Amino acid sequence: MTDQTCGLVAVLGAPNAGKSTLVNALVGQKVAIVSPKAQTTRTRLMGVAIEGAAQILLVDTPGIFEPKRRLDRAMVQAAWGGTEGADILALVVDAKGGLKDKVTEIAEAIATRPEPKYLVLNKVDLADKAKLLLHAERLNGLAPFAETFFVSATTGDGLPELKTHLAKAMPAGPWHYPEDQVSDATERALAAEVTREQLYLQLHAELPYASAVETEQYKEREDGSVEIHQQILVERPTQRAIVLGKGGTRIKEIGARARAELSGIMGRPVHLYLHVKVRPGWDDEREVYRDMGLDWVD
Repeated sequence: MTDQTCGLVAVLGAPNAGKSTLVNALVGQKVAIVSPKAQTTRTRLMGVAIEGAAQILLVDTPGIFEPKRRLDRAMVQAAWGGTEGADILALVVDAKGGLKDKVTEIAEAIATRPEPKYLVLNKVDLADKAKLLLHAERLNGLAPFAETFFVSATTGDGLPELKTHLAKAMPAGPWHYPEDQVSDATERALAAEVTREQLYLQLHAELPYASAVETEQYKEREDGSVEIHQQILVERPTQRAIVLGKGGTRIKEIGARARAELSGIMGRPVHLYLHVKVRPGWDDEREVYRDMGLDWVD
């Protein structure tokens, strides 16, 4: 048997760099939710990719940004925490958006870290080609990147080369997860994330970040199907009305799409029950942070 290798890759960057899309593409199936909204990822999530004899543990971290409230601080702390113990730091940059201050700050922050660093310029299919090399040159001047990759997580351009390099860089050691496991997230946690993704995708700018999804009940029925009860937390009655929609049409559509996706992911029927609860200040409740997998920060 081929000697196995296994290592941890911390995927970090500013919000909306395409980190979750990249992790999903490298794993080969969806493990992290994605949406056009920045800061969609709230907690660290691990995707498990396999390339030959290598198992690549990809830690998808929340986007690093300037925190303004407790939830923001917890997300940024989770992002930096996700880099601990990493064998490689992969800085993902939105090549289309250019080099904003936050991107250069992150590059400078990891410059003195001892781990090998990869620079991944993402969304090259949308970027100004003339500026790509300038972006790469400037960032390589800020931090000693061992490798630079030009990829599109959406189209797949450049991903085979990136995955091959990551696999070759993994240290010798047994795999940490079974071959058929693609994430460290429980089905219960995944269910809440899928519903939250539908909130973002369907409501866009109508619903601010003042929302969360709690899985209140998760049980397997005798027929092999799963019954899930979730509550969507919002801060104001007006937000509840937005989520419900006229005559409850919006919440039904959110539930239908989340149910269909979860059934596909789990490979069995899912019975999903949603209700919306107005809970002002939910983002200052310790138990909500615990359910989201975030540390409480003062």
